[in-house]
Amino acid sequence: MRRSAGAGVARQGASVTDARYHHAFPTVNVPDHAHYTIGAFILAVGITGMVGNFLVIYAFCRSKSLRSPSNIFIINLAISDFLMSVTQAPIFFVASLHKRWIFGEKVCELYAFCGALFGISSMITLVVIAADRYIVITRPLTSIGMLSKKRAVSILMGVWLYSLVWSLPPFFGWSAYVPEGLMTSCTWDYTTFTPSVRAYTMLLFCCVFFIPLGIIIYCYVFIFRAILSTNRDVQKIGGNSSKESQKRFQRISNEWKMAKIALIVILLYVISWSPYATVALTSFAGYASVLTPYMNSVPAVIAKASAIHNPIIYAITHPKYRTAIGKYIPFLGCLLRLSPKDYQLASSRLSTRQSTLTSQTSKSSGIPRSKNRMSASESESVDITSINPRPDSRVVSCHDHEPAQTGLRQQEAGPQFSAISAA
Repeated sequence: MRRSAGAGVARQGASVTDARYHHAFPTVNVPDHAHYTIGAFILAVGITGMVGNFLVIYAFCRSKSLRSPSNIFIINLAISDFLMSVTQAPIFFVASLHKRWIFGEKVCELYAFCGALFGISSMITLVVIAADRYIVITRPLTSIGMLSKKRAVSILMGVWLYSLVWSLPPFFGWSAYVPEGLMTSCTWDYTTFTPSVRAYTMLLFCCVFFIPLGIIIYCYVFIFRAILSTNRDVQKIGGNSSKESQKRFQRISNEWKMAKIALIVILLYVISWSPYATVALTSFAGYASVLTPYMNSVPAVIAKASAIHNPIIYAITHPKYRTAIGKYIPFLGCLLRLSPKDYQLASSRLSTRQSTLTSQTSKSSGIPRSKNRMSASESESVDITSINPRPDSRVVSCHDHEPAQTGLRQQEAGPQFSAISAA
């Protein structure tokens, strides 16, 4: 009797505990295959993001030619996306297998905090990259000596501090981190219709989505205008010599490729985060009741998938990055279909940059080229944005693999074109 009574009390206590648990983290009535499909997709995204971003970080750290101040921003972007994949995908996948959130309230808050922190960091880093490209291409003389590695690190510290400012408020009562969608992941509370939650939602999206997106669009619009203007100038100059014209058009073609990659970054940025922004703003407007669990969960998955875009765009499609990955991870060279011609192309571009760099340094400083020569590793690590144009600055000399007239030919196309070729 006593044993049966004790067992009954234990079962009753367990049911009360389960009721409280499910009240804190409710489930949704959807087919099991919906959870499994989303879980499999987020696992694939996580593995791709971790591997892809790790390769970018590894290639940039190993290759001295990629350790320029501007490329530090690319490394930071890869680190943010890598941490996003590491902290989000495994937990999301396991929760999807259980068809509910099983990790408790504290892990839910930490999970959502990491998603917000690394997501915002990636967005703001894209803004910094856009601003850097804008300055280098549209104001080439001003950009000389403006960005050093120390200054780049300081800018990135500001990026992370800004991300923390917008990720910490839910811990202090301004909004909250709660389960979302199919109740297998967590984010900030954008469904509660209160003045405090609505204020945080609106300020968050203005400061980490709409305003950054506007800055990116502004920068790249003027980048495209600068390239078009340079293209017209080169066409006018190229009429004097067919050989010179072909070389200049080839360099302009390379810049157009980079401009198109920038456009892809913008489009994927908008595509990845716009659905999530739309859902949040719909709740902000008071129509959270019309949103289904799928409408809340799928945009979150798409937003997390943005972590796999940047490695593909900034690493795989860029010739020098492709060459570095193929050099230090040989078996990937076969997957990327790298040929000896690709390595020669990267080498020739390095020679062109070195020649342009030397000519610009001599012109801006008024000092003839030094007879001292750098080692090959030092020559590769030289970047146009780290040179001080003042007369008392250190004279930079590089190995020239082309005739001395190359610098003169670069100057004929104007300082703007030289700076773009070196960017």
